[in-house]
Amino acid sequence: MGDCGAPGDVNSNVLVARSTGDAQLDKAVWQWLSWDKNQKTKEQIESLLQDGKHKELRERLCCRLTFGTAGLRSAMGAGFCYINDLTVIQSTQGIYKYLERSFSDFKQRGFVVGYDTRGQVTSNCSSKKLAKLTAAVLLAKDVPVYFFSTYVPTPFVPYAVQQLGAVAGVMITASHNRKEDNGYKVYWENGAQITAPHDKEIIKCIEECVEPWNGSWNENLVDTSPLRQDPLRRICDCYMKDLTKICYHRDLNVQTSLKFVHTSFHGVGHEYVQLAFRAFGFQPPIPVPEQKDPDPDFSTVKCPNPEEGESVLELSLRLAEKENAKVVVATDPDADRLAVAEQQENGCWKVFTGNELAALFGWWMFSRWKENCSQDADVKNIYMLATTVSSKILRAIAHEEGFHFEETLPGFKWIGSRVKNLLDNGKEVLFAFEESIGFMCGTSVLDKDGVSAAVVIAEMATYLESQNLTLAQKLILIYEKYGYHISKTSYFLCYDPPTIKRIFERLRNFDGPQSYPKCCGTYNILHVRDITTGYDSSQLNKKSVLPVSKSSQMITFTFQNGCVATLRTSGTEPKIKYYAEMCALPEQSDRSVLEEELQKLIEALIENFLEPDKNGLTWRSA
Repeated sequence: MGDCGAPGDVNSNVLVARSTGDAQLDKAVWQWLSWDKNQKTKEQIESLLQDGKHKELRERLCCRLTFGTAGLRSAMGAGFCYINDLTVIQSTQGIYKYLERSFSDFKQRGFVVGYDTRGQVTSNCSSKKLAKLTAAVLLAKDVPVYFFSTYVPTPFVPYAVQQLGAVAGVMITASHNRKEDNGYKVYWENGAQITAPHDKEIIKCIEECVEPWNGSWNENLVDTSPLRQDPLRRICDCYMKDLTKICYHRDLNVQTSLKFVHTSFHGVGHEYVQLAFRAFGFQPPIPVPEQKDPDPDFSTVKCPNPEEGESVLELSLRLAEKENAKVVVATDPDADRLAVAEQQENGCWKVFTGNELAALFGWWMFSRWKENCSQDADVKNIYMLATTVSSKILRAIAHEEGFHFEETLPGFKWIGSRVKNLLDNGKEVLFAFEESIGFMCGTSVLDKDGVSAAVVIAEMATYLESQNLTLAQKLILIYEKYGYHISKTSYFLCYDPPTIKRIFERLRNFDGPQSYPKCCGTYNILHVRDITTGYDSSQLNKKSVLPVSKSSQMITFTFQNGCVATLRTSGTEPKIKYYAEMCALPEQSDRSVLEEELQKLIEALIENFLEPDKNGLTWRSA
């Protein structure tokens, strides 16, 4: 929204009494108080104004939300850079303007709107209300809207966009973020999240029409407009039917004595995972009662992110022990990601990392294809994908088995778009993933999907049990065949953007101007790739093959010892993330040696490149 608010005549009468002494800020304050019809968020701005908190007013009103790796995402509350009624209306008006320009049949094809179960009483803000306002903007402009009558998993929105032939869709969700956050995820007609140039063009359109239109605040339109349809039953039935395309052992599923526990982390997943298990012939998994129903406070976990491991899976693991269930599946609050734990022979639980699960999924999806494909099927037509910060294990499997492997920038929006492109060119994509427990099994949904991943892992565990193997044992066999890929991912919290920029600029000018480091402690660096600037020392022309992404920081170091390490900023949270992986050849089978080498390199990376003490960074575990 430019610097402060947007163009508009400032009502001098309002500002005479309450001027901040800053004309730009005064304009933004006036616009907020003139446009916002949510009493709670309006009062938040009035209160800051009365208390003379001009710095906070500027922070809230003088910048606008931008599209990150998962759409628009921020805390709920008052301000142009927060998620609230007004910013959702403005965003939808911008999207309407862009879609009207892009599609001549927009008003025939319509738009999909879904939502999760987040909410914040202090701002009178909930995902459902924000979804109703999204729909209202479009319905008031005579656009047909497919508005789900209840909360749905995020994957249902991209799936519905394709199934219904809509031009686009929005999911109101902040996925696994803290309870204070919410978000606005936009899908294009191809069923993938928007990428450039759509995101930039939509932001421009938002800035052109920031004042709410007549009808934009009428959230009751979803209940009264004949242009609103509820796609829930049709989409749910179609989704479950499509899911059976990747079910290969229904007979085993029906007969298995293996029991599963599922937690939906106080989110949307419970009913949908139950249905998915039934679609595969399973008895439904045992739900964690305390976490089964939606709760916007996520009251039984310190954070609603199953990726955090055993500490947030406590209730699931205890229930599994009580019920003698060997496998726990955990979907995050919007059910687009999946965590998995398996009880080992010694009674302890192994919580798999996203990269370990990807090794299992990759092996499974390829071996099922191989077993079921026609005689004239060409392995060279098969593809798997991963984001560039994820494990290279699929590359190793592809190299051995003869199919294609591709990398994308971080964020499933890049995977979805590339998969659609491959499908349109007659290729077959079996699997794609990102290390942060995001998996796409098959291509019914061109986004990560925790519902389908949960039931696929259940079928995999069932099949392996019939072979007297556990998931953990199979993982070792995969590594022994294709080479150990041992990875560690973590993050530091940093709430000061200038510090983050300084850390990365230091790396770009390490040994002098525009000179990247040649070593990290005692570890020699072979290549450096900087996605932010487009530099890649491994290419002849020194230019990165992956697209440049100037809006985020990301540098990858390839070391002489076979380790690949990436430092990047999060697209959704105040984090500096690090990803490091030892990629060993099959003959290098001493795991403990590889793990020790990786740990030492990570310590050197943190000490030499991130300097947490000097930069005031807080480590994840602290």
